[in-house]
Amino acid sequence: MIPNLGQIGTDPFATESSTADFQPATQAVDTVASASSIAKSASTQLDILSGYILVFAVAFIVTVLMTPLVRKLAIANGIVDHPSEARKIHKMPIAYLGGVAVYLGIVAGIIFSYFGAEIPLLVQYHEIKPEHLIDGYAKPIVPLWIALGMTSIVLVGLLDDVTGIPPRVKLGGQLIAAAALALGNIGINVAAGILSPIGNLLNNQDLIYHIPLPGDIPGLGSSIELDLIYWSGTAIIAIFVLGACNASNFIDGLDGLLTGVTSIAMAGLLAIALTLAMLDDGVFDAPRIIFGLAVLGACLGFLPHNFNPASIFLGDTGSLLLGYCSAVMILSLGDTGKTWLVAAGLIIYAIPIIDTALAIIRRKLAGKKMSDPDADHLHHMLKRAFGVKGAVFTLYGIGLVFAIMGVMLSYFRGRLIYALALMMASYIGIYAIKVARQSQIHAAAADSKPRSKKPASSKEKSLAQGE
Repeated sequence: MIPNLGQIGTDPFATESSTADFQPATQAVDTVASASSIAKSASTQLDILSGYILVFAVAFIVTVLMTPLVRKLAIANGIVDHPSEARKIHKMPIAYLGGVAVYLGIVAGIIFSYFGAEIPLLVQYHEIKPEHLIDGYAKPIVPLWIALGMTSIVLVGLLDDVTGIPPRVKLGGQLIAAAALALGNIGINVAAGILSPIGNLLNNQDLIYHIPLPGDIPGLGSSIELDLIYWSGTAIIAIFVLGACNASNFIDGLDGLLTGVTSIAMAGLLAIALTLAMLDDGVFDAPRIIFGLAVLGACLGFLPHNFNPASIFLGDTGSLLLGYCSAVMILSLGDTGKTWLVAAGLIIYAIPIIDTALAIIRRKLAGKKMSDPDADHLHHMLKRAFGVKGAVFTLYGIGLVFAIMGVMLSYFRGRLIYALALMMASYIGIYAIKVARQSQIHAAAADSKPRSKKPASSKEKSLAQGE
């Protein structure tokens, strides 16, 4: 018989007060879990994982099978990436639409979970509250709002891959996806954790205010309710979705890079999600695990086709989709206001964040638009030094280090981990800016250097003399 929560050992998320779960990381009291409690926790995580592993298998198999079919479809319709720019490493046209195969794999895993009954009942680990039941059963349902957001992202990405669309249209699709999450209350509580100190200070924990109107207006009444947590949460969701989608798009520049980095990040986020499932953490326990496993399975199913030398690319469909999925997982970690878990998720997702921040700084210094491409992203710099595979494996290794730090932060909540992550990110950033600046100086010097004229041939001399 699987032990209940009381038999597991020290709760890795426990603090000194019953309300600490809702305190922001800045107020958190550092806690250190014992080695034995971590070992017991890992054992229980594997017990929980075993009940959901078929979701991973379904997503993996469907993606493996669908990728060659999607590739043939893309080639037949001329939806390929031509090696027309110096930044591109392939010498032959490569099929786009890999993101469609990844999307189908994720959807297959989610649909399987709908028909996979109650897998497993988390009541084995903690009591299920009545409000967390669906028709009397604790069914692990991934909210349809997430699927709606995924579909919106895939549609705009597909349009961009096939016909090309203006940036504002892509932005609109991402905002629709963010709105879907807000309507499903997925990520709204992140704002609750961040704003709770303000609520305590103002003696209004809910931060709900009623703005009086100049009269009794039909349909509105005499006042308008302003829920600061909801609207702040909506803004945070939009920032996360837009940021993650575009960050993923930025680093999708080498074969297998984004797919592998996302796989590593998703594995780290799943480690935190499995620990949360040991606690009474709300209705999103099981869906969080299911969604993470579906994304991880689809990524690993696609990676063999996408690794160097790639036979198919993710395209905007895939890069935007993987960014959206990463944002959903990170936001879901703050479902009960545990903001330090959101911070842990951001550390796990550090590589795309660092690369995007550097791109903004670099293009600002060069006076370029954000939409102007360049060859000074992290992966470009590493490629010049180590080649394609060397650059990809280097970023895999860095991503793994950040993932380990993020998972450790979810257990220990130590200030040292924050400091280490910040130091590592700062070192990468400063070094990358220095290299990019040197590259720009050399390029400018080469452009300003007078070019020697080619000696004229005897025929050209004759023509010049009118002979």
